[in-house]
Amino acid sequence: MQERPPPATSPSSTTGEHVHNAVMFKQLLQADAIDVVQIDACRVGGLNENVAILLLAAKFGVPICPHAGGVGLCELVQHLAMFDYLSVSCSTDGRMIEYVDHLHEHFADPVLISNGRFAAPLSPGMSAQLRAESVSDYRFPGGPQWSA
Repeated sequence: MQERPPPATSPSSTTGEHVHNAVMFKQLLQADAIDVVQIDACRVGGLNENVAILLLAAKFGVPICPHAGGVGLCELVQHLAMFDYLSVSCSTDGRMIEYVDHLHEHFADPVLISNGRFAAPLSPGMSAQLRAESVSDYRFPGGPQWSA
């Protein structure tokens, strides 16, 4: 692994929430054009592609900061951050994660924050299952939330 100064000690470039695959991340990392990899759980080709990006970031010594700025993204990226911590970087040094406190009540297994960090998910799966009540209330065009 390459040694790099932590992003907090030098100007940094964080990007990736709009990058579509591991090949593009590899090109950015090879060009030394990125200081923090910002993976998006929904933009690339699924879990396997995200794992490949996590491994590329580790090879280049670049920390990750999963993008979680949209509805349900916190629920999805908590698993990627946990995988990075447990199996790839094995560290929280230089690691961060976005958190948007918005609409978690619509998920069957919402993300939990403990001491400023995502808590380990308690249920299997990717935590993306919507609550049946929310699906019913917000179905379009006949859901009660649309006729209120």
